[in-house]
Amino acid sequence: MEWHVTDAQSLAIIDSEIGDHVFSPAEYEIVRRVVYATADFEYKSLIRFSEHALQAGAAALAARTTIVVDVPMVQVGIAYDIQNTFANPVYCSMETVTRPQKEKTLAAWGIETLAKRYPEGIFVVGQAQTALTALIDLIEAEEILPALIIATPVGFVDLDTAKNRLQDSLVPHITIDSRKGNAVVAAAIVDGLVDLAWQAYGQNANRGS
Repeated sequence: MEWHVTDAQSLAIIDSEIGDHVFSPAEYEIVRRVVYATADFEYKSLIRFSEHALQAGAAALAARTTIVVDVPMVQVGIAYDIQNTFANPVYCSMETVTRPQKEKTLAAWGIETLAKRYPEGIFVVGQAQTALTALIDLIEAEEILPALIIATPVGFVDLDTAKNRLQDSLVPHITIDSRKGNAVVAAAIVDGLVDLAWQAYGQNANRGS
């Protein structure tokens, strides 16, 4: 993200209002990015990082691992930072051609199709709870082993079950421990992770490859 003076001032306000915290420096970078994107300080107590999630995600980004997202809003939200750093391929489940089905949503069918194509990809679910459930079904069936899952969909029905299943898996993940969430939160997490990865690996990256 290209920072400006007003951004720095906003981040200073966020730092002041959050105050003391227990996050690692890398985790805190993600937390403040989400708060900045949403103006919602409640997220500081809702974001959950699995062990080694940030390290795994940063390494996968640096390796130019394919990113699969559930909705176009996430794809648009992360496009600038991705294109100007590691240039990972990004595919959207809603724009994936699948055979017509009634049993699942378009997002679920699309992400299932892409997951089978890119079983070790980075998956970002910002809106479609059904897409998250489809991913977890594939993980439990040992058909895919994602490098990272970022899951922040709003949910009222069985979302806790889906997130609990994700937490029980061995897949690195970042989630919101709440019904709250949206595509903006997911994009903010990705953009923060891209910045962290670029700081760690960018000097060795060959953009032209």
